[in-house]
Amino acid sequence: MAKKVIIIGAAGRDFHDFNVLFRQDPDYKVVAFTASQIPGISGRVYPKELSGKLYPNGIKIYDESELPALIKKFGADYCVQAYSDLPYNSVMDKSSIANANGADFLLVAPARTMIKSSKPVIAICAVRTGAGKSQTTRYISKILRESGLNVAVIRHPMPYGILKDQMVQRFATMKDLARQKCTIEEREEYEPHIKNGFTVFAGVDYEKILRAAEKEADVILWDGGNNDAPFIRPDLLITIADPLRVGDELTYYPGETVARMADILVINKANTASKEELTRLERNLKSINKKAAILIADSVVLPDNKGIIKGKRVLVIEDGPTITHGGMKFGAGTVVAKEFGAMEIVDAKPNAIGTIREMYNKYPNLGAELPAVGYSPKQISDLQNTVNSVDCDVVISATPIDLRKLINVDKPIVQVGYELKPRDGRFDKVIKTFARKAAKR
Repeated sequence: MAKKVIIIGAAGRDFHDFNVLFRQDPDYKVVAFTASQIPGISGRVYPKELSGKLYPNGIKIYDESELPALIKKFGADYCVQAYSDLPYNSVMDKSSIANANGADFLLVAPARTMIKSSKPVIAICAVRTGAGKSQTTRYISKILRESGLNVAVIRHPMPYGILKDQMVQRFATMKDLARQKCTIEEREEYEPHIKNGFTVFAGVDYEKILRAAEKEADVILWDGGNNDAPFIRPDLLITIADPLRVGDELTYYPGETVARMADILVINKANTASKEELTRLERNLKSINKKAAILIADSVVLPDNKGIIKGKRVLVIEDGPTITHGGMKFGAGTVVAKEFGAMEIVDAKPNAIGTIREMYNKYPNLGAELPAVGYSPKQISDLQNTVNSVDCDVVISATPIDLRKLINVDKPIVQVGYELKPRDGRFDKVIKTFARKAAKR
C-alpha cells in the first residue's frame, strides 16, 4: 500500500519536491499540500495538468494550521518539510506536531531534488533571505557576458497565479511582466535582470524550465530564493552570508546546509557591519565549512535623487521578504536615509491600511520601515493607500523595482539600487576562470 504524504510548503520548494520525488512514484501518495508564509495560497489546488496521471484530480492545498487534523484525516505516514528561511526551533516545532499526530517528519537532502543540466551551472544561495543573492547574480551575469557567454537566469519559484498557466515562464521584456500579471515580489526578482539584458526563466516545473533555458544559454545561473538550496545541480555553488544577522548561519534551515555545501562563501554588506560582526561571521563559517574560500564584499547603495533627502522627514520602503520573515532590522533604505542626512524616518505602522496592517500584526519584529508587499492587487492598493496616508516629505524606496510605475503616490520617491562590490580581485578571478572552462565545453 502506498505511503501517504503531506508536503509542508510555501508555493515553491513543495511543488518542486513533489514533481521530482513523488509525481511518478506509485509507492507514495501525496494527499495534501499545506501552505505558509505566502498569503492567498491555501484553498487552491495543485492542478491535474501538473500533478500527473497518478493524481487525476490534482492535490488540494490547505493552510498549515490544519496540519494536525489533516494527518489524522488522511492517515498520513510522512510530513515532508519543503520551505525555507525557518529558525531551527520552528522546524522542530513542525516535527513535534507531525510526530505527536502519528506521522514521521522528513527533511529531504537537497541533492535528491537537483536536476542535472547539460550546461555549466553557477548557483547563488544564501544563509538568510535578503543577504544579497540577486545583486551577486547580477554581478556574475555581467562577467559571464563580458567573457562572451550567453547567460540564462533561472529564478527560484514564485507561482502565485494560475498554476497550470505558470508551468514554464520566460521573461525577456518588461511587457512579459505585465502580460503574466507579476506581483511586486516577482517583479523585484525579474525586473533588474531584464533591465541588464538577461532573460529570466521561472515557473513550476523545473525540469521543463531548465530544458527551455538550455536552448538559449551557454551558462545557467541559479538565482535562489530565501535561503533554499538550488533545484539545478551546480558546478559552482556560491553562498552569501550576512554579517548584520551574524549567528543565523548556524541556526536557520536550510541556510546552514547551503553554507556547508558552498564552494565559495561571500560575506556581503561588509561596509555596513562592524569589525566584530565580520570576525564572528568568518569564524562561524570556517567552523562549518573548511574547504570553501571566504570572500568579502560591500553592498553599495545607489539612490537616484539623493539631493532631496537631507533635512527631510522620510518614509522608508524595503523589500518585503527581507524585513518580514527575513527578520532584518533595517535595509538599504535606512542606510541611505542616514547617509544622506534625513531628519527623521517616519514610522508607517500607525497609518497602515488593510492587508498592510495585517502584515505588521503578523511580523511584530518590523520597525519603522514599510515592507513593499504586493502578492495581490488588493495588497498593492493597500500599499499605495498606506504610503499616501503617511505624513512625510519624501519616500525612499529600496525595493529592487521602480515602485513609481506600480503605485501612484503624492510624494517624491527616491529609488535606491544596490550592487555588489567585491573587496579584492579574487571574486572576479573565480568567475572568469569558470567562464573560460565553460567556453570549452
